[in-house]
Amino acid sequence: MDFLDPNLSSYAEAHTSPESEVLALLNRETHAKILMPRMLSGHLQGRVLSMLSHMIRPKQILEIGTYTGYSALCLAEGLQANGVLHTIDINDELSSMVDAYIQKASLQTKIKTYYGNALEIIPTLDLLFDLVFIDADKINYSKYFDLVIDKIPSGGFILTDNVLWSGKILDDPAKMDSDTKAIHAFNQKIQNDNRVENVLLPVRDGIMLIRKK
Repeated sequence: MDFLDPNLSSYAEAHTSPESEVLALLNRETHAKILMPRMLSGHLQGRVLSMLSHMIRPKQILEIGTYTGYSALCLAEGLQANGVLHTIDINDELSSMVDAYIQKASLQTKIKTYYGNALEIIPTLDLLFDLVFIDADKINYSKYFDLVIDKIPSGGFILTDNVLWSGKILDDPAKMDSDTKAIHAFNQKIQNDNRVENVLLPVRDGIMLIRKK
């Protein structure tokens, strides 16, 4: 994910609004106790997610891939007064940590957690989502998009993380691993879908910003 000179990355973070005390605690605990802490959105990307959510002012958000809950807390900051964020993760091993930080942030009424296979859970959610954030298993990105596109109104948004995949999307297609191939295929799929407009933002590991026409 280190596309930018470390000094420029530090400068960008120094000129970005700070994360809240709760987010800072969650950031530290994730890095201290959880395997693969790089999966955490972190300060800069977290503030990007929060800013986009504030701009969109969603009533309903769907997040696919909870991890330790950092991105959920960030996205929830922009919810409307009666809004709800629905977050799904395949693994419930981190559920106690997620729940603890939802409570620390006083967001118990605004964040609803689901554990299980998102491909099975999403069709059961009879809701329209103003904003969807996809940050789960890369092999199913295209399937997630297909499941949510009809649950988003015209003018709604989808954000998809890791679309630059540490630069591996530039590899020779014949040498790509399965995750890289899936992400590259997803990026091509979005680029060629006339139902949406999209911008690939080179923030951290790449965020695809998609607006349904």
